Amino acid sequence: MATGSVTDLQAYCQLVARQAHAAAAQLAQVTDAVKQRWLRESARRLRQQQQRVLEANARDLEAAPGFGLTAAQTDRLRLTPERIDAIARGLEEVALLPDPVGEVIESRVRPNGLEVARVRVPLGVVFFIYESRPNVTADAAALCVKSGNAVILRGGKEAAHSSRAIVELMQEAAQQAGLPEHAFQLVATQDREAVGHFLKLDQYISLAIPRGGEGLIRRVVAEATMPVLKHYAGNCHVYVDQHADLDMAVRIVVNAKCQRPGVCNALESLLVHREVAEPFWAKAAPELEARRVEIRADEATRRLVPAAKPASDEDYATEYLDLILSARVVDSLEEAVEHINRYGSHHTDAIVTGRLDCARRFVAGVDSAAVVVNASTRFNDGGEFGLGAEIGISTDKFHARGPCGLKELTTYKWVVYGNGQVRE
Repeated sequence: MATGSVTDLQAYCQLVARQAHAAAAQLAQVTDAVKQRWLRESARRLRQQQQRVLEANARDLEAAPGFGLTAAQTDRLRLTPERIDAIARGLEEVALLPDPVGEVIESRVRPNGLEVARVRVPLGVVFFIYESRPNVTADAAALCVKSGNAVILRGGKEAAHSSRAIVELMQEAAQQAGLPEHAFQLVATQDREAVGHFLKLDQYISLAIPRGGEGLIRRVVAEATMPVLKHYAGNCHVYVDQHADLDMAVRIVVNAKCQRPGVCNALESLLVHREVAEPFWAKAAPELEARRVEIRADEATRRLVPAAKPASDEDYATEYLDLILSARVVDSLEEAVEHINRYGSHHTDAIVTGRLDCARRFVAGVDSAAVVVNASTRFNDGGEFGLGAEIGISTDKFHARGPCGLKELTTYKWVVYGNGQVRE
């Protein structure tokens, strides 16, 4: 799509949003059988025509150096037959999830005979702005449409050809299955100004979901005229309590920090009770050193871990997304909770303890979307929580919090059944 002027771009964005709005009205009435048929046919086409997707992906990979992508970013962009099969399996898994649309959340019969029910319904239109990972294109389309929503997909320019190939295959499957024509649309321009135009169209778009760097998310929040589902950062903590099993604590810390350090639910800051700091670090320091983790810590920790560097307030507030860990010794559970609520990002925080009362105090005191007891922060994930899949993680308190799956892409309406009652 070529745009000759700002007016042309604005008109294009309005057209896409209007088409999505019209499709959403139809999608709200589409049966789950149709949605399942579309998802399974999409998976079949992805496998059958994988060469078409691989050729598109090759064009993106060829252009990757010009975009300044790191080796890790290029690897996330790369598709293989195995990765395409994984995308197809993901679509089949979403197909099997219960359809949330029409679920009766609660109902009651009033003394006058009125039956009052709260029923789950789609949000409407989702504007999804995301990073350059081709699998996210398929995941987002699947989750939004399965939950009865139309979606406008604005992917990164680095994966433009791959995303287009995936969307075209899924649109062909949608036509065969009988979905509305504009149930999901990929924005056909990489002009950054298009995002700003879409964010002003709250008369058509119900929700914006940005997935990417903090700069992008803050821009979306600043410009959006509709609600935004988001988290800014994942500054996640583990607190090792004085009653912790130290071997368990080391295992949890190593996993939370090192399994995938570049994700939002990875451990970034470690708090250890003073009474167990020496024996804990005697066990933990060699394990972290073997995995090349750089530790930035307070004076008490540095006395126990001589290789550690001094930590600043900025370190305690930083999401590193790397093999770097801030650490501090604390004198009490209350001090740990205070530190987490001050420096944390309300994403995922964990306690390791052998005392139920300590666990309960920590859970009650920490203001985060997910609070974990005696397990890794890495479990804050839609699949691990049994949601089947997720479109993102929210640290907000309205309307959804934590991993957001199908139900979090819905709202509800009140439905009232009467038999001629009138209010006196």
